[in-house]
Amino acid sequence: IAGKACPWAQDEALQQVLMSDWSVSFTSLYNLLKAKLCPYFYVCTYQFTVLFRAAGLAGSDVITAVISPTTRGLREAMRNEGIEFSLPLVEESRSRKQKNSEGNLETEVAHGPEVAAPSDDDDDGFSWLEEMGVQDKVKKPDAISIKLRKEKHEVQVDHRPESLAVVKGTNTFTLLNFLINCKSLVAVAGPQAGLPPTLLSPVAFRGGTMQTLKARSMNAKARVRLAYEDIFSLEIVGPVLPHSLHLLTMLLQSAQQGAFSAVLYTHEPTAVFNADLSNETISKDLLKCGLHSKTLDQLSQVPTLGKSSLRFLEMKDSAYAWKS
Repeated sequence: IAGKACPWAQDEALQQVLMSDWSVSFTSLYNLLKAKLCPYFYVCTYQFTVLFRAAGLAGSDVITAVISPTTRGLREAMRNEGIEFSLPLVEESRSRKQKNSEGNLETEVAHGPEVAAPSDDDDDGFSWLEEMGVQDKVKKPDAISIKLRKEKHEVQVDHRPESLAVVKGTNTFTLLNFLINCKSLVAVAGPQAGLPPTLLSPVAFRGGTMQTLKARSMNAKARVRLAYEDIFSLEIVGPVLPHSLHLLTMLLQSAQQGAFSAVLYTHEPTAVFNADLSNETISKDLLKCGLHSKTLDQLSQVPTLGKSSLRFLEMKDSAYAWKS
């Protein structure tokens, strides 16, 4: 049944054609991003999501790509390809712990960009045993034990928001080539077997197709004090991109005389994309990227939600209130 429903799952030739066309579309989007004709786009794989943002968005003055969630294997593969990246949430947590532990006799020595690990120099780490004359009575950890301990620290952040990886500048182009040539990017089983990752963009690109969101409106009556009032609801299903949400709020503000509420459901692994990766708003010429000027101003701001996302949005008298 699966073979009939997904003919490409067992057809390697067809898979190669699909992947070739996908690579052209992916490259097209990146070139649009670089030319400031596309503000951002998503690469949605069955394991993780990548958000590419143009220079000027989210307070960055260069092109950025944020990946979530990541695993030790993915990060190691990126390093092997020469892709420089950072784990800002891990580094932030480590910095906070170091500040809290100031004044203690024991200090942590960080190795690598991801985790705090013991020193590689075993003799230095156990020199105090020699001073006490008991070095022969204590078994020192061998190289394998130290390596396993490091790996344990690394995998602790796998699949968690803290595993967010950030790639900046020219390294995003290296990431592009890495993703195009990455064999594990395509699922080998399940409904997505044999299919390239999904590309989502607010602007048209080579090979892209226009998809409409599913909308359903409902009317009901709700009791307010001693009377009943008409309640109108609009349910929108699908990948609602950030610019679409902002445009919807602008539309509802005008249509509902500045009073409405909205409940939002976020794809959880991407909530961490709201993390603050910069300290100031950068002004860039993105007027030709296809977004409304007010939407562009909003997306250019430095994110403030951290690892969370908007869950509830309410407007009263044209003033916003929200919960995350």
